[in-house]
Amino acid sequence: MSGDLSIWNLVLHASFIVQAVLVLLILLSLMSWAVIFNKWRLYRKSLHQAEEFSSAFWGGKDMDAVLASIPQRYPDSSLPNIFQAGYREFMRHRRDLTQTQAIKKITAGGGMDGIRRALDAALSREIERLSRHLAFLATVGSTSPFIGLFGTVWGIMNAFQNIALTKNTSLASVAPGIAEALVATAFGLVAAIPAVVAYNKFTSDLKRMVANMEQFSAEFLNIISRHIKG
Repeated sequence: MSGDLSIWNLVLHASFIVQAVLVLLILLSLMSWAVIFNKWRLYRKSLHQAEEFSSAFWGGKDMDAVLASIPQRYPDSSLPNIFQAGYREFMRHRRDLTQTQAIKKITAGGGMDGIRRALDAALSREIERLSRHLAFLATVGSTSPFIGLFGTVWGIMNAFQNIALTKNTSLASVAPGIAEALVATAFGLVAAIPAVVAYNKFTSDLKRMVANMEQFSAEFLNIISRHIKG
């Protein structure tokens, strides 16, 4: 290698294994950034629409009107989806019971169980949708430094083998090989740090959204139970 120790020159003159490690780390970094961007957009939209929906729901609007507004105003949004699942189950159960007995004879037994199951199922679906690909960020954040370290170890091993062959231990001959090896560690950190930061941020946001959805489900059940018992 020439005396040029720029990153690009080091990558071009790296061994095949080190270059393969660098390519893998670049791919992981690009994929993690794609996940980060998509999650940031999804969580921002979900948080905004959850606040807007809560204002509409607790603002005294009729639940039928709230339900009718969901496809246009809150398409595929977590909190409206949970409300929609619970309220549709409530309407279905009320319609079935109306065909067999007067509404005033409805009890909270079977109906509430069905609504609770519908809410739990919708909550589980939303958690699964919101948490999708977060495990990938965690994997990139935890494994990228070790992948880079593998490339570094391999590069240093090759550098020492070259020293043994040439019997030249001067700094000028050792520095390029060592620098080439350390590039892999740098790439590993570049891939890992954004993934770890994003994972921690999104996990915190997800916990907040899940707590909000669970609270809404409980409050919605209380409203429905009072209506059924009445």
